[in-house]
Amino acid sequence: MDGESCSSGKFKLYEQLELQEFQDKFVIKSVEAPDQGFSIDRRDGTIEPLNGDSSSSSARPTKTSTIYGVAGTIRLLAGNYVLVITSRTEVGAFLGFPVYRVTSMKFLSCNEVLKNSTLQEKKDEAYFMALLKTVQSTPGLYFSYQTDITLNFQRRRKLMEGWMAKPIWKQADPRFVWNRNLLDELIEYKLDGFIIPLLQGSFQAAQLKLKDSPATLTIFSRRCTRRLGTRMWRRGANLEGDVANFIETEQLVECEGFRSSLLQIRGSIPLLWEQIVDLSYKPQLKVIDHEQMSNVVERHFFDLFQRYGEIIAVDLTDKHGDEGQLSMAFSAEAQNLPNVRYVSFDFHHVCGNSNFENLKLLYEQISEQFEKQGYLLIDGKGSVLEEQKGIVRSNCIDCLDRTNVTQSYLAQKSLDEQLQRIGVLDSSECISMFAEDYQKFRALWAEQGDEISLEYAGTYALKGDLVRYGKQTFGGILKDGMSALSRYYLNNFHDGIRQDAMDLISGRYTVRRDSSPFQTESFSVSIWNLSEKF
Repeated sequence: MDGESCSSGKFKLYEQLELQEFQDKFVIKSVEAPDQGFSIDRRDGTIEPLNGDSSSSSARPTKTSTIYGVAGTIRLLAGNYVLVITSRTEVGAFLGFPVYRVTSMKFLSCNEVLKNSTLQEKKDEAYFMALLKTVQSTPGLYFSYQTDITLNFQRRRKLMEGWMAKPIWKQADPRFVWNRNLLDELIEYKLDGFIIPLLQGSFQAAQLKLKDSPATLTIFSRRCTRRLGTRMWRRGANLEGDVANFIETEQLVECEGFRSSLLQIRGSIPLLWEQIVDLSYKPQLKVIDHEQMSNVVERHFFDLFQRYGEIIAVDLTDKHGDEGQLSMAFSAEAQNLPNVRYVSFDFHHVCGNSNFENLKLLYEQISEQFEKQGYLLIDGKGSVLEEQKGIVRSNCIDCLDRTNVTQSYLAQKSLDEQLQRIGVLDSSECISMFAEDYQKFRALWAEQGDEISLEYAGTYALKGDLVRYGKQTFGGILKDGMSALSRYYLNNFHDGIRQDAMDLISGRYTVRRDSSPFQTESFSVSIWNLSEKF
C-alpha cells in the first residue's frame, strides 16, 4: 500500500489520517486517499489492509477522530497495542522539507482476549500496560512526511539516484529509528504510506540576519537506539561496541544559496563499565574486567571510522578519583588505535564553573586537525565545494553538560569559518560580533542540550548558562542545583521504570506467554535484567 509520489519522484507519507472506532475493530484511513487504510481487530489486534475498499464497514463508527501517524504496534500477552500520533507541532524544515515534533501519542488497546487470561497473566499485562503509558510520554520524537530525516546532509548527497523514491522507512538509517521494533507488522502488510520512522533527539532552528544576508541555522541531533536507555541504567558499551547516549549532531547553515553542514558525535566512554544506583549522590564508577575489552573499543571506533573518517576523541572527564581511573583505562585502549587521536582535557579543572573561554586551550590542541576535517559545503548550483573528512567525538561521564558546552564551542569556530567562506562575513568578523544572531546561536545549542538531557537524564542540562550566555548566572546556579537533585531522585526511584519501558519498546525484552518475569520476585524495577548486561 504505497504512499504518494511527489512530482520530484520522492516518496511521501499520508499526512492526515482518520481513526474510526467500531465495536469490533479500529479503522485507519488516509484523508487524502480514503481508499487507502487498514483495520485492526479489537479482539486480538489482527491487521487487515482495506485493499482499496473505502467502505470498510456497513456499521457506523462509534467515534471518529483525526490522527497524524501510526508509530507501530507491539504484541503483549493479551493482544496487540497500536501506537498512534494524536498531535504534532511543525518545528521547521530540514533541507526544505517540513519537520514535526510529536506532542502526544496514545496506544489503541486490542486486547479483549485479556478477560480469558489467567490471574498472573492479567497482573503481568497490567504492568506491561503501565510501561506503555510511560512510552506515550517519550520526549524528543521527530518525523517528516516528505523525507527521511535520519540521514545527515553529507550522507544523503552520496545516495544513488532513485533512493528518495523508496518508502521512507527503507531510506532511513536503522540506528536512528526510535520505533524500528514497532514497525514489523506494518512492513509485513506493505503499509508503506503509513510507516513513519520516528527519530529521537532534538531539532532547533532559527533565522539569522547576518548583516544583509538572511540565513537559516539548524541544530539537528539524532539519538542512536542500539544502546538506548537512561542515565544510570545505560553506561559505556556493549560487546558489539555500541555505546549509551550516542548522538550525531548536525549544524546546518543555509545562506545565499549555499548549504553547509558540520557533524559532531558524542557517546559514553566505549569501555565495559557501570555505575550501579545505590542511593548515594554519586555512585561509584566501575570498569568491568573482561577479556573482550580491547575488541569492544576497536569495534566502536572501526564503526565510527567507516561512517565518518578519522576521529578526534576528546575526553572531558576528571583526571582524579573514579573518573580518573575510567579516563586512564580509556586512554590506554585508545592510544594505539589507527585513525583515532585521543585528547584528554579535564574540563572541570581547566574551565571550572564559569571559565568557558578556557576551551580555547582545547582548541589549540586540536585546531589543525579539526580545521583539516572541514565541513560539507555546497554552492547554489549544487556543486560540492568541500566535504567533511573526519569527526570530533566528545565525551564526559554523562555526555550531556560538559560535552554540550564543548560541542557548541567547536560549532561556533566552524560556523565562523563557513560564513567567511561563503562571503557573508569578512575574514576579520565572527558570529559573536553580531549580538542578536549570536544569542540565537547560543540559544539553539542550549535548547538542544536541554532536550538531549531530558531524554537521557530526565532533567535539563547543567551548565546551560555557559552555552546560553557564556557565563554562569545566579539563576543558572539555582537551576543546576534543582536539576542535580532531580537527577538523584529520578536515578534512584523512577529511571528503572523508564528503562524497562525502553527495553520493552526497543525489543530488548520480548513478552512471552510461557513464563512470567514477575513470578520469582514481586513487581520490581528491571526485574527481568533484560538480555545480558552488556
